[in-house]
Amino acid sequence: MQISGDDAAYLACRSLYEGLVAAGVTDAVVSPGSRSMPLALTVDATAELRTWVRIDERSAGYFALGLAKGSGRPVLLVCTSGTAAANYLPAVVEAHYSGVPLVVVTADRPPELRDWGAGQTIDQHRLYGSHVRWFCETPVASELPPDEAARWFGAAAARAAEQATGADPGPVHLNVPFREPLEPLPC
Repeated sequence: MQISGDDAAYLACRSLYEGLVAAGVTDAVVSPGSRSMPLALTVDATAELRTWVRIDERSAGYFALGLAKGSGRPVLLVCTSGTAAANYLPAVVEAHYSGVPLVVVTADRPPELRDWGAGQTIDQHRLYGSHVRWFCETPVASELPPDEAARWFGAAAARAAEQATGADPGPVHLNVPFREPLEPLPC
């Protein structure tokens, strides 16, 4: 898949994944959905990541946990917004208590679309509570100049990997809000 050079959301995702790959992440487990389209399509376009698609989020979480336990490296776990992210909680808790490095990236609605009572929406801010080593709510990529977005998301990736694999390894959570359109711009 080719991504337009003008597509802020996809460029931010690319910077995020490039940073994670540079930190040793080789596997990504994706539970795709409409809001996570930029995250999911960019994983697929990142040749250095071996991508595993698991529609059921609960089983995806445990699959990623097993990959991370087996390899000793952090595994990227990606899902769409709302209750999908809540289904990762059991695996996140297990990773917390087992010291297994996971980088959980959840798509979310932008701030102006939250708290409107839409179906399957939940408050994802600090969703996993004290069971993660680090939580980060990213800015909406389209609000940043492209070079600043690339630096911001690259730095977030480096910190996420560091926190997941540091002296007290375990899961981290990045919550990434996206505005529509979610589809990539044509090249």
